Amino acid sequence: MLKKMISSDSHITEPPNCYTDFIDSKFKDRAPYIVDDGKGGDAFYVDGMARPINIGLAAAAGKDPKDLVGRGIKFEELWRGGWDGKARVADQDVDSIAAEIIYPTVGMALCNHEDLDFKKACFDAYNRWLQTFVSAAPKRLFGLGQIALRNIDEGIKELEEVKRMGFVGVMMPGNPGVSDYDDPIYDPFWQASIDLGLPLSFHILTSSASGLDDHRGPRINSFQSIIRGCQDIMGMLIFSGVFQRNPKLNIACVEADAGWVPHFMYRADHAYKRHRYWMKGQELEKLPSEYFKENIYITFQDDWVAYKVKELLNLERLMWANDFPHSDSTWPNSLQILNDQAAELTDDQRNMICFDTVKELYNLPVEAEAL
Repeated sequence: MLKKMISSDSHITEPPNCYTDFIDSKFKDRAPYIVDDGKGGDAFYVDGMARPINIGLAAAAGKDPKDLVGRGIKFEELWRGGWDGKARVADQDVDSIAAEIIYPTVGMALCNHEDLDFKKACFDAYNRWLQTFVSAAPKRLFGLGQIALRNIDEGIKELEEVKRMGFVGVMMPGNPGVSDYDDPIYDPFWQASIDLGLPLSFHILTSSASGLDDHRGPRINSFQSIIRGCQDIMGMLIFSGVFQRNPKLNIACVEADAGWVPHFMYRADHAYKRHRYWMKGQELEKLPSEYFKENIYITFQDDWVAYKVKELLNLERLMWANDFPHSDSTWPNSLQILNDQAAELTDDQRNMICFDTVKELYNLPVEAEAL
């Protein structure tokens, strides 16, 4: 039988009080808050960021492409399921969704904030609010905690706190507070995530190499480069030997599509075989592609290329998502799109990508239901 899907990457829309009501008192006067976006709509003002974060595209799922606008949208016009857990269950039912892994929206941009202390305060506030959201449907909504990772010891404590709060994984900042992720000083942190059973996720647009503000030509060309930040992190982890030293580490590469992965693995293998002696990197026991296939989980939504190259992928590391309620979401047409794009998959393959793998990775208490 075909099972209802688990979305491995869905989002919330932070409500106006997410930070103001839940942030540490020391940062109360700097908490992100709603302002006018200049066109009669709402935007989140974040102290220290160049411009407010418009919310219009944060909950544009299901809209006609001609209606996708960044400004002039009021918060109350957004899908209620973005901040109301009970309403979210009804949204899931429309799309034949059994459960969702929940990521932030404003929190994605906050990953790039340069003030580590402020970033941690915001992430802590978000985690507290997220508990209230997922508690409305504890068997269908599963949150990932955000951590600032100002240093290694504190990062491990943050992992422990995320686990204590009931979250099933961690959304990582693209750029950590000390050194970079290729440094062996992070090995105790990686091991802590393994011991705690908390997969670590790197989402697009959460690192300094996000691509949106650094592009050539029309702005739409930036859409081609927003997956690059995730690709750079995956390559860094592989070539620096992170997976070799931590073979049980589970990393999710999120919303960066999947069709590119076979060529990325080929090119990584070619670089290692041909150029590793002058382009210095860690001497590896296995080829880069082997680490990619074993340790990296890929999430995608509307990527028909991934199904066409499935023989070149590890299907056990591929996870479908609907990205609700963002503008790139397949909601409310996910089932129709899947039936079209995944028609060549067997039922077992489709269930693996759309249900089984994400359930196993996050150890979710979700029972399979027939479509």
